Amino acid sequence: MLQTNLKHVDTDESYKEAIENNEKVMVCCGRMGPMCLPVYDIMEGLEEKYTNVVFRDMDFDGPAGHNIRSLPECQRFNGLPFTIYYKNGKPVAATTSIQNKPQIKEILDREFGNN
Repeated sequence: MLQTNLKHVDTDESYKEAIENNEKVMVCCGRMGPMCLPVYDIMEGLEEKYTNVVFRDMDFDGPAGHNIRSLPECQRFNGLPFTIYYKNGKPVAATTSIQNKPQIKEILDREFGNN
């Protein structure tokens, strides 16, 4: 289990629930490593500003990780974390490796609109 303050996606059911029952979702799939921790921290800090977006983390090696790893958008990814942005249940953006706050906000604003 990831040690973050984000809600965790840890089963196939929780993955399905998160993306099917919420219009706008950001899922960061990774480990507790140096490239992933900054992204989790940024997500935690943005939750209050982006109240229309559901933020979730997912353990890359956990039982639900295959849902992200098998996405066509992630097939060429090499570095963790894999971060997927969903709108109405469909991936609309995907990034690999570390992202900084301006990069994440640019995607959130572009795909989900400014708050």
